[in-house]
Amino acid sequence: MNYQDNYSPNTQFSVFPPAVKHLLIINLLVFVALVNPMFQNFLMRFGALWPIGSGLFAPWQLVTYMFLHGSFSHVLFNLFALWIFGQGIENYWGTKRFTIYYFLTGIGAALLHMWVGGSGAPTVGASGAVYGILLAFGMMFPDRYIMLLIPPIPMKAKYFVAIFGVIELFSGLMRPDSGIAHFAHLGGMVVGFILIKYWGLKGEGSYYS
Repeated sequence: MNYQDNYSPNTQFSVFPPAVKHLLIINLLVFVALVNPMFQNFLMRFGALWPIGSGLFAPWQLVTYMFLHGSFSHVLFNLFALWIFGQGIENYWGTKRFTIYYFLTGIGAALLHMWVGGSGAPTVGASGAVYGILLAFGMMFPDRYIMLLIPPIPMKAKYFVAIFGVIELFSGLMRPDSGIAHFAHLGGMVVGFILIKYWGLKGEGSYYS
Protein backbone atom coordinates (compact mmCIF):
# COMPACT_ATOMS: atom_id res chain seq x y z
CA MET A 1 0.00 0.00 0.00
CA ASN A 2 1.54 3.31 -1.01
CA TYR A 3 1.45 6.70 0.73
CA GLN A 4 -1.49 7.96 -1.28
CA ASP A 5 -3.58 4.88 -0.47
CA ASN A 6 -2.93 5.38 3.24
CA TYR A 7 -4.34 8.89 3.08
CA SER A 8 -7.04 8.54 0.43
CA PRO A 9 -10.41 10.31 0.84
CA ASN A 10 -13.39 8.40 2.15
CA THR A 11 -15.15 6.54 -0.66
CA GLN A 12 -18.62 7.54 0.56
CA PHE A 13 -19.79 10.76 2.15
CA SER A 14 -20.91 10.34 5.74
CA VAL A 15 -22.64 12.81 8.06
CA PHE A 16 -20.83 11.11 10.95
CA PRO A 17 -17.52 9.82 9.54
CA PRO A 18 -15.56 7.49 11.87
CA ALA A 19 -13.09 9.89 13.50
CA VAL A 20 -15.62 12.67 14.06
CA LYS A 21 -18.16 10.18 15.43
CA HIS A 22 -15.73 8.63 17.90
CA LEU A 23 -14.38 12.01 19.01
CA LEU A 24 -17.93 13.19 19.69
CA ILE A 25 -18.73 10.07 21.70
CA ILE A 26 -15.52 10.11 23.76
CA ASN A 27 -15.84 13.82 24.56
CA LEU A 28 -19.43 13.37 25.70
CA LEU A 29 -18.57 10.36 27.86
CA VAL A 30 -15.66 12.18 29.48
CA PHE A 31 -17.85 15.22 30.13
CA VAL A 32 -20.43 13.02 31.87
CA ALA A 33 -17.64 11.57 34.02
CA LEU A 34 -16.22 15.03 34.71
CA VAL A 35 -19.44 16.38 36.19
CA ASN A 36 -19.54 13.41 38.56
CA PRO A 37 -17.82 14.44 41.83
CA MET A 38 -16.45 10.91 42.14
CA PHE A 39 -14.24 11.35 39.06
CA GLN A 40 -13.89 15.14 38.81
CA ASN A 41 -10.76 15.64 40.93
CA PHE A 42 -8.96 12.69 39.34
CA LEU A 43 -9.71 13.80 35.77
CA MET A 44 -8.71 17.39 36.41
CA ARG A 45 -5.54 16.44 38.30
CA PHE A 46 -4.23 14.04 35.69
CA GLY A 47 -6.07 15.01 32.48
CA ALA A 48 -6.10 18.80 32.38
CA LEU A 49 -3.12 20.71 30.95
CA TRP A 50 -1.28 22.14 33.94
CA PRO A 51 1.49 24.77 33.67
CA ILE A 52 4.96 23.26 33.89
CA GLY A 53 5.78 25.37 36.93
CA SER A 54 2.80 24.01 38.84
CA GLY A 55 4.48 20.69 39.50
CA LEU A 56 1.38 18.93 38.19
CA PHE A 57 2.28 18.83 34.49
CA ALA A 58 2.69 15.48 32.73
CA PRO A 59 3.42 14.94 28.99
CA TRP A 60 0.21 13.02 28.31
CA GLN A 61 -1.78 16.12 29.27
CA LEU A 62 -0.91 17.57 25.84
CA VAL A 63 -3.50 15.10 24.53
CA THR A 64 -5.86 14.42 27.41
CA TYR A 65 -6.74 18.09 27.98
CA MET A 66 -8.59 18.04 24.65
CA PHE A 67 -11.20 15.68 26.06
CA LEU A 68 -12.07 17.73 29.15
CA HIS A 69 -14.48 20.66 29.13
CA GLY A 70 -15.39 23.15 31.81
CA SER A 71 -19.12 23.52 31.18
CA PHE A 72 -22.00 22.23 29.09
CA SER A 73 -21.86 25.28 26.80
CA HIS A 74 -18.12 24.72 26.35
CA VAL A 75 -18.46 21.10 25.25
CA LEU A 76 -21.57 21.87 23.18
CA PHE A 77 -19.88 24.62 21.18
CA ASN A 78 -16.72 22.60 20.55
CA LEU A 79 -18.50 19.41 19.54
CA PHE A 80 -20.99 21.24 17.34
CA ALA A 81 -18.14 23.00 15.51
CA LEU A 82 -16.21 19.72 15.26
CA TRP A 83 -19.21 18.04 13.65
CA ILE A 84 -20.18 20.91 11.34
CA PHE A 85 -16.68 21.51 9.94
CA GLY A 86 -14.99 18.20 10.69
CA GLN A 87 -17.28 15.96 8.68
CA GLY A 88 -16.42 17.78 5.45
CA ILE A 89 -12.68 17.66 6.13
CA GLU A 90 -12.66 13.99 7.13
CA ASN A 91 -14.66 12.97 4.06
CA TYR A 92 -12.37 15.06 1.84
CA TRP A 93 -9.06 13.93 3.35
CA GLY A 94 -9.85 10.49 4.70
CA THR A 95 -10.03 9.35 8.30
CA LYS A 96 -6.33 8.68 8.88
CA ARG A 97 -5.10 12.10 7.77
CA PHE A 98 -7.94 13.85 9.59
CA THR A 99 -7.14 12.04 12.85
CA ILE A 100 -3.43 12.87 12.63
CA TYR A 101 -4.26 16.48 11.84
CA TYR A 102 -6.72 16.77 14.71
CA PHE A 103 -4.29 15.56 17.36
CA LEU A 104 -1.28 17.46 16.01
CA THR A 105 -3.19 20.74 15.95
CA GLY A 106 -4.44 20.08 19.48
CA ILE A 107 -0.92 19.36 20.72
CA GLY A 108 0.44 22.39 18.88
CA ALA A 109 -2.23 24.54 20.46
CA ALA A 110 -1.20 23.33 23.91
CA LEU A 111 2.49 23.99 23.28
CA LEU A 112 1.91 27.54 22.03
CA HIS A 113 -0.37 28.27 24.97
CA MET A 114 2.30 27.02 27.39
CA TRP A 115 5.05 28.94 25.61
CA VAL A 116 3.16 32.24 25.63
CA GLY A 117 2.20 31.63 29.23
CA GLY A 118 -1.14 32.04 30.93
CA SER A 119 -2.59 31.91 34.38
CA GLY A 120 -1.69 29.20 36.83
CA ALA A 121 -5.02 27.52 36.17
CA PRO A 122 -5.19 24.30 34.15
CA THR A 123 -6.36 24.39 30.54
CA VAL A 124 -9.11 22.18 29.18
CA GLY A 125 -11.04 21.86 25.94
CA ALA A 126 -10.78 20.79 22.32
CA SER A 127 -10.88 24.38 21.05
CA GLY A 128 -7.29 24.36 19.73
CA ALA A 129 -7.95 21.31 17.56
CA VAL A 130 -11.36 22.67 16.56
CA TYR A 131 -9.79 25.93 15.40
CA GLY A 132 -7.35 23.82 13.41
CA ILE A 133 -10.32 22.11 11.75
CA LEU A 134 -11.90 25.50 11.10
CA LEU A 135 -8.69 26.66 9.40
CA ALA A 136 -8.65 23.51 7.28
CA PHE A 137 -12.25 24.08 6.21
CA GLY A 138 -11.41 27.61 5.12
CA MET A 139 -8.42 26.41 3.12
CA MET A 140 -10.04 23.34 1.57
CA PHE A 141 -13.42 24.93 0.82
CA PRO A 142 -12.63 28.66 0.62
CA ASP A 143 -15.61 29.63 -1.51
CA ARG A 144 -18.27 27.66 0.32
CA TYR A 145 -20.72 29.85 2.17
CA ILE A 146 -21.26 29.72 5.93
CA MET A 147 -24.45 31.19 7.34
CA LEU A 148 -23.72 33.40 10.31
CA LEU A 149 -26.13 33.50 13.23
CA ILE A 150 -25.54 37.12 14.29
CA PRO A 151 -26.04 38.80 11.87
CA PRO A 152 -27.83 36.12 9.77
CA ILE A 153 -25.87 36.62 6.56
CA PRO A 154 -23.86 34.22 4.37
CA MET A 155 -20.08 34.56 4.28
CA LYS A 156 -17.41 32.68 2.32
CA ALA A 157 -15.44 30.27 4.49
CA LYS A 158 -12.10 31.93 3.74
CA TYR A 159 -13.32 35.27 5.11
CA PHE A 160 -15.03 33.62 8.06
CA VAL A 161 -11.79 31.91 9.10
CA ALA A 162 -9.70 35.05 8.57
CA ILE A 163 -12.03 37.07 10.80
CA PHE A 164 -11.90 34.43 13.54
CA GLY A 165 -8.10 34.41 13.36
CA VAL A 166 -7.89 38.20 13.71
CA ILE A 167 -10.35 38.17 16.61
CA GLU A 168 -8.32 35.54 18.46
CA LEU A 169 -5.05 37.41 17.90
CA PHE A 170 -6.55 40.70 19.07
CA SER A 171 -8.20 39.05 22.06
CA GLY A 172 -5.01 37.25 23.05
CA LEU A 173 -3.01 40.48 22.98
CA MET A 174 -5.58 42.78 24.55
CA ARG A 175 -7.27 40.43 27.02
CA PRO A 176 -4.62 37.99 28.26
CA ASP A 177 -6.49 37.43 31.54
CA SER A 178 -9.89 36.71 30.01
CA GLY A 179 -9.80 33.07 31.11
CA ILE A 180 -9.91 31.94 27.47
CA ALA A 181 -6.84 30.37 25.88
CA HIS A 182 -6.79 32.58 22.78
CA PHE A 183 -3.23 31.64 21.86
CA ALA A 184 -4.18 27.97 22.03
CA HIS A 185 -6.81 28.70 19.39
CA LEU A 186 -4.21 30.50 17.29
CA GLY A 187 -1.77 27.65 17.86
CA GLY A 188 -4.24 25.18 16.39
CA MET A 189 -4.65 27.38 13.32
CA VAL A 190 -0.90 27.95 12.87
CA VAL A 191 -0.03 24.25 13.18
CA GLY A 192 -2.92 23.41 10.85
CA PHE A 193 -1.62 25.83 8.23
CA ILE A 194 1.89 24.36 8.46
CA LEU A 195 0.59 20.79 8.12
CA ILE A 196 -1.59 21.59 5.11
CA LYS A 197 1.31 23.29 3.35
CA TYR A 198 3.74 20.50 4.33
CA TRP A 199 1.38 17.83 3.00
CA GLY A 200 0.79 19.84 -0.17
CA LEU A 201 -2.98 19.60 0.17
CA LYS A 202 -5.13 21.45 -2.34
CA GLY A 203 -8.53 22.93 -1.77
CA GLU A 204 -11.75 22.29 -3.59
CA GLY A 205 -11.47 23.34 -7.23
CA SER A 206 -7.66 23.52 -7.10
CA TYR A 207 -5.37 21.53 -9.36
CA TYR A 208 -1.80 20.34 -9.09
CA SER A 209 0.59 21.76 -11.66
